[in-house]
Amino acid sequence: MLSMTGYGRGKSCADGRELLLELKTVNHRFLDVSFRLPKALAFLEEPLRKHITDGELRRGHVEVTVTYQNSRADANTITLDEPLLAQCAERTGAMARELHMAAPSMGEMISLCGALKVTQKDEDAEAVMTLTSTAYREAEAQLLQMRLREGQMLAGDLGANLAAAKALCETIAQHAPTVPEAYRERLSARLREWGLQGTDPQRIAQEVALMADRCAIDEELSRLGSHFQQFQVCLTADGEVGRRMDFLLQEMNRETNTIGSKALDAGIAQRVVEIKCLLEKLREQVQNIV
Repeated sequence: MLSMTGYGRGKSCADGRELLLELKTVNHRFLDVSFRLPKALAFLEEPLRKHITDGELRRGHVEVTVTYQNSRADANTITLDEPLLAQCAERTGAMARELHMAAPSMGEMISLCGALKVTQKDEDAEAVMTLTSTAYREAEAQLLQMRLREGQMLAGDLGANLAAAKALCETIAQHAPTVPEAYRERLSARLREWGLQGTDPQRIAQEVALMADRCAIDEELSRLGSHFQQFQVCLTADGEVGRRMDFLLQEMNRETNTIGSKALDAGIAQRVVEIKCLLEKLREQVQNIV
């Protein structure tokens, strides 16, 4: 079982280039990818998207962040606008003489007029892609490892909550047969209270039988037990089980609601509420399962 929460980072260096790639994933119904790339490396988006869709990530929101540094001597182009600098020198020199001040230095003049420009050369796409592929494999391996660890922890929590829900259902199953008899006793006591001791016993038995038929929950408990068993299998299954578990929880809620509405007993009603609380915990946890 894999969680949809994870983080991984990969770093690759070669020939004066250094690239750091980070992968962060959180839960999402489908596979959704977003990128944070340097403007000069915008061409990496499509290859990286293909890496992700062809890889082992099937569900979740994936955030890809790339940090890049090129320290090669030929990484930038420096240009000096000499006419602009000469014009700036002439004007500032004349002003300095007029005001009897020292003329600005070369560096100050360049800063004033912006004659020096540093522009980044286009990156070698093939070299950068080689670095990216290496860094991505490392980041993906770390991410999947973390997803597996998180998934194992989730499986433990899911198993504990499932066991608690099953125990409550077993308690309900044991208590359910006593509900009609308790109803018979309450009905008889009420008749005595009203002074109707001579009521036909067969009529009372008929009322109790009708009530027992209305509050019968055997089928619901049986289906609920089947859903529990299938959910338990998912806890140790490989691959994508999140959607299946989510569907099973919907069915569990449906059967639990039916039990609550049919069983005319305070004890059963209380346990139904407890089961629904556990199912809600399971639902929240399953939202993060691949």
